[in-house]
Amino acid sequence: MSKFLVVFDVDSTLIQDEVIELLAEVAGRRDEVAAVTERAMAGELDFAQSLRERVLTLKGLPESVFPDVFARIQTTPGVQELISAIHDAGGLVAAVSGGFTQVLTPLAAKLGLDFARANDLEVIDGKLTGFVTGQIVDRQVKADSLVQWAQLSGIDLSKTIAVGDGANDLAMMQVAGLGVAFNAKPIVRQQANIVIQKQDLRELIPVLGL
Repeated sequence: MSKFLVVFDVDSTLIQDEVIELLAEVAGRRDEVAAVTERAMAGELDFAQSLRERVLTLKGLPESVFPDVFARIQTTPGVQELISAIHDAGGLVAAVSGGFTQVLTPLAAKLGLDFARANDLEVIDGKLTGFVTGQIVDRQVKADSLVQWAQLSGIDLSKTIAVGDGANDLAMMQVAGLGVAFNAKPIVRQQANIVIQKQDLRELIPVLGL
């Protein structure tokens, strides 16, 4: 049986990029989208509303944009070593993202994640429609995902760790046994149990006692 569960945010946590900004760059609207992202992560905007606004800027992009963007993603230093250390210690690794399954699914396979959840961009006739399908992964869904994965794995919530950087990570950090702010906005650093400033996920290895 698994001993503990570590749930990560994705953009600016497991990876150094904001995927929606990479997509928006292809659409020629990166600056516009980046400004909305910054306000949402600082807690100034409702995340679901801001996501819908940003996704609308992607309307008309070909779905071939996904492998192109995936190839440009830079994982955060130390990510593979940390995941290996968690697995070696009998833990599980999950990622829950306000980003998109079209990018998170191959990333999860590449990194060896045990669970992953993100939004699904609607694609019709090979082009993005500017909408997401299904329930938007907001702060409550992130928290619910952590709880669900823990229950599925027979892991007590006291043995869960949530790692994130933005305001939409706060609910899962509060429900977890340990909330870790990594590369985080001020509002997240204020509320976390542990703050890691250096952008190297290996810093988490001694924090988790691995």
